[in-house]
Amino acid sequence: MADENNVEPMAVIAGKDPEAKATTDKKQRSPRRQKMPVQPVRAAPNAAAPPQTSRAKNYSAEERVAKLASINDQVNKGVSTLKAAVKAAGISEQTYYNWKRTANPGEQSDPRPAPAGDELVDLVQLEQENLRLRKTLAEKLRAENADLRKRLGLS
Repeated sequence: MADENNVEPMAVIAGKDPEAKATTDKKQRSPRRQKMPVQPVRAAPNAAAPPQTSRAKNYSAEERVAKLASINDQVNKGVSTLKAAVKAAGISEQTYYNWKRTANPGEQSDPRPAPAGDELVDLVQLEQENLRLRKTLAEKLRAENADLRKRLGLS
């Protein structure tokens, strides 16, 4: 508990000067080194030009088909892998797959053919038979369940 008769600040009571402690505790830092100015890098006159970042290029439909065909030819002949052929064509793998998907939209949709007229009739008959068998099974299970309940005396 604080002494109610003392009205002096705590620093004076403790006998410490807060300003004196603050100056003695600080560490002196060495001055920072100056940053070197940034100088542009100059290429040697006979050095190859740095590769430019690729930007989006819109290819026409004919160019797309031609690139897809050349990639498929290289892969089918075993000249190179798909990855290498795509890189040689100057496009990304994702672009290749996007072009391939949009070039043949019908092939990707549904691999199963639509049922013909006779197949459709057979399908309807199979569905009706399936429904009849399910009902028969449900009736047998209910009867067996009722029989077990009677034997156990539950109902």
